[in-house]
Amino acid sequence: MEFPQPLARGVLVSRYKRFFADVVLDDGTPVTAHCPNPGAMLGLNTPGLPVWLSKSDDPKRKLARTLELVEVDGGLVGVNTMHPNRLVAETLAADAIPELTGYSSHRREVKYGLNSRVDFLLEQDGRAPCWLEIKNCHLRRAGTLAEFPDCVAARSLKHLGDLTEMVAAGHRAVMLFVIQRTDCDLFAACAELDPKYAAGLNGAAKAGVEVLCYDCDISPTAIRVARPIPWRDAVH
Repeated sequence: MEFPQPLARGVLVSRYKRFFADVVLDDGTPVTAHCPNPGAMLGLNTPGLPVWLSKSDDPKRKLARTLELVEVDGGLVGVNTMHPNRLVAETLAADAIPELTGYSSHRREVKYGLNSRVDFLLEQDGRAPCWLEIKNCHLRRAGTLAEFPDCVAARSLKHLGDLTEMVAAGHRAVMLFVIQRTDCDLFAACAELDPKYAAGLNGAAKAGVEVLCYDCDISPTAIRVARPIPWRDAVH
């Protein structure tokens, strides 16, 4: 996924009310940007961190700038939670996720479960349908461990239940974590911040839901799904 226009670099002044970020651009211009991330953004919302913003020419937008990347420990972290589904759509179209190849149809936002819509339904004649949920991961608290979620994630827990029901119905179900970082080589559910989700992920995996984790290559010009990394359950 390439950014349509060059990103502007600046310094974070404050992230507040979840969806707003005050930034001073490198040329000294102060701007307020949309922050497309409902999570806690632990470790990524510290004033003074270098950040990268995109700009929209849509006159209907209240805020032209969007917070896209944060520089931490010399690396870039993607914080836009709208991107993982777009990234996965591109990667599926290119047959670049080996575990998810061989499906001729990749439908999005298909109704399933109880008042839910799955991110992708993968279909191919002669194969069981594959229900694919995507979650954005950007939390790293120590070492090279990526964690999800960074706050209580009740809706994400519900999705695990929906996926488990699909497995019980004889279908295939996959939980894919897109790690918008380049400095992690292991993934785990964050039992400290949301023990119910961690237990739910372990239970879903034991019931047959497949868990996949992929990191990304990130630059100020593009983000791409890159390499698989292993995951460990919360009991370890």
